[in-house]
Amino acid sequence: MRHLKLLLMILGIVGTSRVYGQQPSDQSANEADIRKMVASYVQAFNRHDAKALAEHWSPDAVYLNRTTGEEVVGRPAIADQFTALLKENPELKLEVKVESIQFISPNVAVEHGTSKFLAPNTEPENIEYTAVEVKRDGKWLLDRVTDKAKESALSHYEQLKPLEWMVGQWTSAEDSAEVELDCNWTKNQNFLTRAFKITIDGSVSAAGMQIIGWDPAMKTIRSWTFDSKGAFADATWGEKGGRWFIRNRGTLPDGRAATMVNVMKKVDDNSFTWQTIERTAGGELLPNIDEIQIVRR
Repeated sequence: MRHLKLLLMILGIVGTSRVYGQQPSDQSANEADIRKMVASYVQAFNRHDAKALAEHWSPDAVYLNRTTGEEVVGRPAIADQFTALLKENPELKLEVKVESIQFISPNVAVEHGTSKFLAPNTEPENIEYTAVEVKRDGKWLLDRVTDKAKESALSHYEQLKPLEWMVGQWTSAEDSAEVELDCNWTKNQNFLTRAFKITIDGSVSAAGMQIIGWDPAMKTIRSWTFDSKGAFADATWGEKGGRWFIRNRGTLPDGRAATMVNVMKKVDDNSFTWQTIERTAGGELLPNIDEIQIVRR
């Protein structure tokens, strides 16, 4: 969806309007024609007909691709832009709500409104836009569209990308214990969340949540872990020789300080190993936990 808000080629008419140089009957007729054109446009978009979408633009219309900064001029080039967009997003749908329209002249209208793109597993976003429409040979056509500049959401995806392979559901069945993990991105890919559950001899021993993110002040990956017994910890992550070393410092339910180093190694896209070393509780050294293998469900 990162390209969707950059492709605001959306029309629509509802709400209020002001008219310059037109009689009420002219205004009513033109608004009715624009509404018909809008309905046709949305239908063409939702059936993914790139050629039909391009026909709603004037022959010499200008479309600005805000991803590349390239200005695309004319229907054939605009049709190519739609073709690429709809191929990349085969289940994409469109909704439009227009807030106002002004007739600058009998053949030029300026429209303001919001659009919404709908796609599976993606949160819809309302995007404000302004459309300039022109009347050619008795038909209203789109000449130029701009979207309201919006502050880009800061993302630390690039810093967390080396851990993207963890996304998914995982399990490890041992003779007497089972570990279950469910890892997902948050919005804007600024954090990874990882829910965990440990079952021993058929009973849930512990469950909880881990949040993994990039600390821009410390310039490192960090995590915060909370479990069902009341323990919590924060950790710094570092990679060396294909292994991730996760150095935890936390507090146990009884108030004692605890430390440990979790060692994680990706074996392939569907498995990784996990080991816990250098464990302490209240200053007392505890035994290491043997390495186990965890596999993708």
